[in-house]
Amino acid sequence: MKNKEWIIIGAGAAGLCAAINLARAGRQVTLLEQNSRVGKKILVSGNGKCNIDNRHIDPSRFHSQNPDFVRQVLKGYDFPVVERFFFSSGLPLVEGKEGKMFPMSLQASSVTELLEYEAKRAGVEIVCDCTVTSVDKEGDTFRLETTQGTKNAAQLILTSGSPAAPQLGGSNSGYAFATKLGHTLVPRHPALVQLCSEESWVKGCAGVKVAGIAKLYANGEYITEKKGDILFTNYGISGLAILDLSREVSIRLANFDYCELSLDLMPELSKEKLTNLLLDRVQKESEKPIGLWLHGILNKKLIAIIIEQSKSRVKLEKELNRKEINKLVHAIKNLKLSINDTRGFKGAEVATGGVNTAEIDPQTMASKITPGLYFAGEILDVDGDRGGFNFHWAWVTGMRVSR
Repeated sequence: MKNKEWIIIGAGAAGLCAAINLARAGRQVTLLEQNSRVGKKILVSGNGKCNIDNRHIDPSRFHSQNPDFVRQVLKGYDFPVVERFFFSSGLPLVEGKEGKMFPMSLQASSVTELLEYEAKRAGVEIVCDCTVTSVDKEGDTFRLETTQGTKNAAQLILTSGSPAAPQLGGSNSGYAFATKLGHTLVPRHPALVQLCSEESWVKGCAGVKVAGIAKLYANGEYITEKKGDILFTNYGISGLAILDLSREVSIRLANFDYCELSLDLMPELSKEKLTNLLLDRVQKESEKPIGLWLHGILNKKLIAIIIEQSKSRVKLEKELNRKEINKLVHAIKNLKLSINDTRGFKGAEVATGGVNTAEIDPQTMASKITPGLYFAGEILDVDGDRGGFNFHWAWVTGMRVSR
């Protein structure tokens, strides 16, 4: 059987980018995809608008056990390089909040359809509904067994992603191929994922959303904090601040640490200003129940747990004094919620860990262990922050393979 020059496993962001650039350089490329169409994860990103990249690229927005590898890969490949690639593919971009970049159409389908067209126009053979079941190397040839027969290649690129979002095709298959070909793995954990709690009160607060600050403590030690939306749910907690914290939580839980969040529900008010605000509202002759008195300040679903965690014994408004107000303020700005799990890979946007980058050439993404093998995208031990950074990693590593 005649060898294909290049075979790419996985037609997501990294696979499509690598395929287009290789084909433009005159290479013969076959792109294999297990789903019925290319770019399924692209289609659901950014709530269907596709947060395709971020203008403010910096190595600090990416996470890996080998940060020097990240710096080397990103050097010379900032946002304008990616922007030129998309413009050449018929995709002008527009900027949203926090430097987030989107296709001008604000439709993720524009990205997948134009990239698929560009790949085919450049000569890429795209084979969908093709699951690779095994990969071996015999001499200078990679032998792939697939649901559409045996395929051989001189060069192989693994862009098969991570186990995040299995409902969209996420799996561990690429890791299995990588280890069979001699590579080692950094442990994988869900990231950009919702968090679960066994505390009973949280279900009663389901649907409540606040703009706050979430601080993470592990075994009582302060770890980090994030600011943004906080959404209480039936299973625990979500929202942008929680997604941003979740990577660290996921790793800590895997190490069996006790994880607890401290939530500031009113970060725009200092402790002093909130205390004075509440003191000014107190009417000394009022028989109003304390829970009703708090209605003007807090979502009513949160009031019971705030009173409980404050340990205030006050029942009526007229009984409030500075000491009792301080207890309430502390609870409002330090609401405690223990975390026992994440929503797993099914709820995750990305995964931590992956193929050990110490075994990869950062200039070309070539394996240092198996000649002719390359990697790009999320399969590597690199994950980015929310806001388009994971897509940037996919585009850039796809470009580096095709240099």
